[in-house]
Amino acid sequence: MNKPLPEHPKLLLDPYGSWAAREGVPVVEDFGVDLIKVATAPWPRFGVDGAIVDLKGRGDFVSIFLLDLAAGAATSPQRHLYEEVVYVLSGFGSTTVEMSDGRRHSFEWGPKSLFALPLNARYRHFNTSGVKRARLASTNNLAMMVNLFHNEAFVFDNAYEFPERQGAQKSFSGEGDFIPVRPGRNMWETNFVPDLASFELKTWEARGAGGSNMMFVLADGTMHAHISQMPVGTYKKGHRHGPDFHVFAVTGQGYSLLWYDIAKDLVRVDWRHGVVFAPPDQMFHQHFNTSPDPARYLAVAFGGLRYPFTQAKRHVFNGMDVNVQDGGCQIEYQDQDARIHRIYLEELAKHGVASGMGKFIDESPT
Repeated sequence: MNKPLPEHPKLLLDPYGSWAAREGVPVVEDFGVDLIKVATAPWPRFGVDGAIVDLKGRGDFVSIFLLDLAAGAATSPQRHLYEEVVYVLSGFGSTTVEMSDGRRHSFEWGPKSLFALPLNARYRHFNTSGVKRARLASTNNLAMMVNLFHNEAFVFDNAYEFPERQGAQKSFSGEGDFIPVRPGRNMWETNFVPDLASFELKTWEARGAGGSNMMFVLADGTMHAHISQMPVGTYKKGHRHGPDFHVFAVTGQGYSLLWYDIAKDLVRVDWRHGVVFAPPDQMFHQHFNTSPDPARYLAVAFGGLRYPFTQAKRHVFNGMDVNVQDGGCQIEYQDQDARIHRIYLEELAKHGVASGMGKFIDESPT
């Protein structure tokens, strides 16, 4: 058995971890986290309160920054060489982005808005309410950038501009371009989605039980995002992939089951708006809607449908809805463990919701 290396100041360094510790804000690490409840503290870098959330399944590239803006507050101006996808947890406000040609784009956001900041463009967030706080969750790849360059000035004080990444005027107005590919791979290209709860999705039957989704290309970036919906009384098929897919509950309520060996290590995460979790590397997981309304969740990761970045991500996007028996990532309903459906029916009974799975699975044994 290999012995661990002895402690040494020049061995096994973690530049991102050291950076996070020096920022002086709470650092929360867990399997799943209710971002609404995370305690924040003044974050000098941003000029508002904040916290850092590192999920167990985050992998090597991604983490979450929480920005907690007091009523009427604004962040200090920012620009950086890491990409981020911002999900609005609560509150109302606006963001102003400066383009490389001197133009400024401003857009207004509210609960369940989604947007991305063009790479290394200068920007500020504003809480436009004089009464209520606003809370933003930025899923970003700073961990990768700091660990790659281990030079903070290169990441935060770099003047290089990427005009090709900034998008057109409509990209900041809530409009976008639909790029049809096929079910599960259809894309919406933009920088800003005003409301994920009402955004039109496209049917994706292969992922199970009448579900629907949309893939996003945000600010022509390498960060991935997609939104999926489960109809009432249904659940998705189980599947697995690499780490760093951060799953945010958007509408409805339910739970997810995660396992390597379902008989030994079954983990459950209950979710509602504000909860986020990330399945660890190659851990099977399955999402279940127990609410009387359709449930939506947002997934954010590094490496997307346009720019997969790694071969592992390329495999995921090719095999999301392909049976594991055929080399894909998905467990078909007829192959799932019998306890999966039994647990679901018990949960539906607790919530007074009828099962809608009879069209997709034989419910007679349960």
